[in-house]
Amino acid sequence: MNVKKNILLMLSLICVLAFVTACGQSGGGNASENATDTDASKTENGGISEEQNEISDKEDTGSTGKSENADGSERVQLSGTVPDGGQKRSYDVETGTEEYKGFILDNVLHSENEGEIHYNVYIPDSYDGSEPYALFMTLPGYQGLYFQGVGMNVQTEEFGFVAQDYNPKIIIVAPQLNDWGETSARQTIALTEYFIDAYNIDTSKVYGEGYSGGGETMSQVMGLKPELFTAYLQCSSQWDGDYEPVVKARTPVYIVVGESDEYYGSAPSERAYKEIHKLYENEGLTDSEIDKLLVLDVKPTEYFTSNNITNQHGAGGYLFVRDENVMGWLFGQQKTEQ
Repeated sequence: MNVKKNILLMLSLICVLAFVTACGQSGGGNASENATDTDASKTENGGISEEQNEISDKEDTGSTGKSENADGSERVQLSGTVPDGGQKRSYDVETGTEEYKGFILDNVLHSENEGEIHYNVYIPDSYDGSEPYALFMTLPGYQGLYFQGVGMNVQTEEFGFVAQDYNPKIIIVAPQLNDWGETSARQTIALTEYFIDAYNIDTSKVYGEGYSGGGETMSQVMGLKPELFTAYLQCSSQWDGDYEPVVKARTPVYIVVGESDEYYGSAPSERAYKEIHKLYENEGLTDSEIDKLLVLDVKPTEYFTSNNITNQHGAGGYLFVRDENVMGWLFGQQKTEQ
């Protein structure tokens, strides 16, 4: 496990270096440039933006109790909108006190079953709960896990920023979990269910994405509760979850990886594609029907070298998030009644 962590950290640092270098050359892309504008909205009240001060007001339901922690963060008791056994669900949420390019950092959902779930969240200023918004859950690589530092996921990956270019009416949640195992998968499910319940979410537009270790986690989510999601994008990773649930739910999946990915290689992605494809065949689906639900995109070496990049794993997230064919596929999906 330590060897795996060290390799992932090394590759992730290469990814961060490539990201920083490229941003210095290109200005960081439109989404990142637009996101920096939110810094101007910070108030003199401890440097917190108006968005953070209003975050608890953007849930669909009022708080049943508030308390302030020593660090200035606010802990709010919230009730959901969906009855659970005749009673509305209640949530214990601690709002963060720092902001990074529109994301409120280190919020905590205190789950009775899954423990403390740390996450960063972007809620558009236009969201007031009167109309349903899309939801995007983005899971980072090893460099973005919680023990690496608060906000490291949104500081080193751009999926949460580029998503705003595809749909301005979208709430973006960037969890910071502790590993890429089953516990993190269950926490991701709990966090997704919380947002669907406590906010006005368009359940036909709930998107999941995982890069590197985050893909391992999100694939387990797909093996546990894929029906929560409209579609899933897996980048530079491997499939660790079960296959049957995602086939039963008919949740579209796009798998993208470099042909010579230094950590995973392309073989695990190809194997997952074949297994899922076979299950769909057994369900009686035609190839054209399967193509709408399952995509394998193995990028050749030229895809990377043409962008002056040699490290396919570390820089995969940097390139894939800029690929309109990849990101456009994800946010072009919309769940329909089956």
